[in-house]
Amino acid sequence: MATTADRPGAPNAGQLYTPEERQRRDSTRWTLVQGILAPVQFLVFAVSLALILRYLATGDGLVAANASIVVKTLVLYAIMITGSIWEKVVFGKYLFAPAFFWEDAVSMLVLALHTAYLACLFGGLLGHRGLMILALAAYASYVVNAAQFVWKLRAARLGARPARASSGVPAIMLEQAR
Repeated sequence: MATTADRPGAPNAGQLYTPEERQRRDSTRWTLVQGILAPVQFLVFAVSLALILRYLATGDGLVAANASIVVKTLVLYAIMITGSIWEKVVFGKYLFAPAFFWEDAVSMLVLALHTAYLACLFGGLLGHRGLMILALAAYASYVVNAAQFVWKLRAARLGARPARASSGVPAIMLEQAR
């Protein structure tokens, strides 16, 4: 498996992007799209999780819980499609660019579990409680995947602290200004 360090012009240890990748990241509209969709997806997840737990605890709100899971899955598909486009623009690959290999690998599990939920819901393959348990498994994988991305991006930001831009301003300040 290729690593970030195996790429020509690869970033230094602790850096996620080469200077060229960073420029492409900063100039593409897909970065903004990802920056908007990620918190939207988290908000939909939080509301949906509450609805699922309410149904499991009380037996009330099945329609709302199922609808929220479908919406969560649609938002997931949107962020995955636009994220693949972002990855192609920044790294030249739609998926599994070395810098995000493991995040993409876990994303495939997240997609598979959410898609399995839809198949079971619309195919009548599981009972109501089984659907909610499957949704919780999908959501647990989503939490792991979201944590991967947050950890990776935070580590990249912290790794950028010693670097200085040509203006003499620390790179971390430039990052925070964006």
